[in-house]
Amino acid sequence: MSGGESTAHAPGPKPEEIRTGLAALDYSILQQCMHCGLCLPTCPTFNETGRERNSPRGRIALMRAVADGELEMTRAFAEEMSYCLGCLACTSACPAGVDYATLLETARAEAEEKRLLAAPGRQIVRWLTLRWLFTRPRALHAVGRTLWAYQASGLQRLFRRTGLVRLLPKRIRELEPSTPAMSRHFSSSLIAPVEKPRSGTARFRVLVLTGCVQDLMASEINRATVDVLLENGCEVHTPALQPCCGSLHVHNGDHATAKTLARRHLDATPPAEFDAIISNAGGCGSHLRRFDRLLADDPAYAPRAAEWSKKLRDVHEWLVEIGFRVPVPAGDRPRRTVTYHESCHLCHGQKISRQPREILRAIPGVELIEAAEATWCCGSAGIYTITQPRTASWLQKRKIGHLRETGAEIVATANPGCHLQIENGFRLHAEGRQPKVVHPVVLLAEAYRRERGG
Repeated sequence: MSGGESTAHAPGPKPEEIRTGLAALDYSILQQCMHCGLCLPTCPTFNETGRERNSPRGRIALMRAVADGELEMTRAFAEEMSYCLGCLACTSACPAGVDYATLLETARAEAEEKRLLAAPGRQIVRWLTLRWLFTRPRALHAVGRTLWAYQASGLQRLFRRTGLVRLLPKRIRELEPSTPAMSRHFSSSLIAPVEKPRSGTARFRVLVLTGCVQDLMASEINRATVDVLLENGCEVHTPALQPCCGSLHVHNGDHATAKTLARRHLDATPPAEFDAIISNAGGCGSHLRRFDRLLADDPAYAPRAAEWSKKLRDVHEWLVEIGFRVPVPAGDRPRRTVTYHESCHLCHGQKISRQPREILRAIPGVELIEAAEATWCCGSAGIYTITQPRTASWLQKRKIGHLRETGAEIVATANPGCHLQIENGFRLHAEGRQPKVVHPVVLLAEAYRRERGG
């Protein structure tokens, strides 16, 4: 199939047919791909296997064949969609502007609706996590608090040291070393619902989204986010109990739950009340920007969803947009070398790459060293380490190798999944002193504190 084909050959729906999934998409989305191949060098799975079917171009051809009724959607098709990282590097390379995110999300949703990958264990896990745990913030906090107590009490170390971990099922045993360390305090314990600049004069009124995983394992990033916004004249609103944004759900084919969670956000925090809605996690922000598309067919919520998407800003984007204050150097401090790993959904999904670097370069005492393949996926990709452990591990080792080559003392990244994947990667695949992994806003917040002697 060539990119110049006419749409005339596409079978039109009969009046009595109800078209869903890929077949219901605007056909121009399926036709955008010109099959030029510029996406191939950027695609991690194609680089791993060299097979056309494992490339964006190959997957789009499969999707189009399904939409045209030329190919039956089978388990093999669903597995291919699952093998894709969804990193969207192909969209940055694509000269035709192919909307690969919509294609992939639609294909995965249709595969889930047809239960092509259904298995008892898989369905139970999906229900417990996507449908139950990540739709109930209090339950998620309870799990996080229990895990923190397990870790802080020393039981986790004892469990590992005594070899009891060997009693776990094989797949859980393999994942156990990657269990994230829980924060002692959640964001709501560190951040008041409303905080105002010390000057007392606010130029902007913003809403900060604390996220799910980040709230549990890195709440200090949310505190730092609020601190830098306060330093730059923002009145910051941070609701104590926030629903999941739904990014995990939509990326894994559960659009219905993602829509429910989006509506909860819009009900809890009407976007009209804020100048900006701030996300500090690349993967969440990429999905949060698409509330307008997600709820486009919901007349009760579509107008609010459109306003939400219009006001959604990544924290780096917002700081640069409003002209953030450059910290004043405080005393003679040794220079610190920092390298930056780009979250896939921040650089490819949200097209935000320059702004984090601008912030890092503005911090006194920071020397930014670029890493090779900084825009390549680290292998985290939501739950990819669980669904595709071999490829996730290969990408993790590749990423850690490039980061180590910079010799940097600090690795900055702006997504909790990347943060955890890189920390685990250094522990598993590197020797000697391990670089510290931090969010760029943490470094900026530290610089502001040093100005005040903190």
